[in-house]
Amino acid sequence: MFLLDGKVLNVDVPFNHNGIQYPANWLRFTTLEEKQAIGITEVPDPIRPDDRFYYVNTDGTSMPKDLDMLKTNFKKQMDQIAYSMLLPTDWYVIRKQEANVAIPENISTFRTNVRAAAETNKTSIQATGTIEELILVMNNVNNVWPIELDQQML
Repeated sequence: MFLLDGKVLNVDVPFNHNGIQYPANWLRFTTLEEKQAIGITEVPDPIRPDDRFYYVNTDGTSMPKDLDMLKTNFKKQMDQIAYSMLLPTDWYVIRKQEANVAIPENISTFRTNVRAAAETNKTSIQATGTIEELILVMNNVNNVWPIELDQQML
């Protein structure tokens, strides 16, 4: 991002400086030396906090969301993921109940592993005590889920 007199300059937006009107494409087509000659500095863009965990204001400031609310919501998300993974194989369970046809072992194992993964993830989420710990857990939950059945068959 470019700064001039402490203010952010947006690329492709015209700006005024010392009575001179600069066109919208000026930042895009000038060299760093030309920018520096009028006092423009280039600094890295600030890292935006993750919206899943923080309220982010338009000025770049942020405030953490309520940890207990996040934990509740993320545990519900784990249940939703498990539900969507189990749904395609639910008919095996119904067939077993209605017609007493055995559930294939790979289906049964997959369903058990999905439920176990959901519980593992929810336990890990509940055990967090800070937003930072929760971020680490949520960044690793995908490593716990079993491989989808259609991927297992490939």
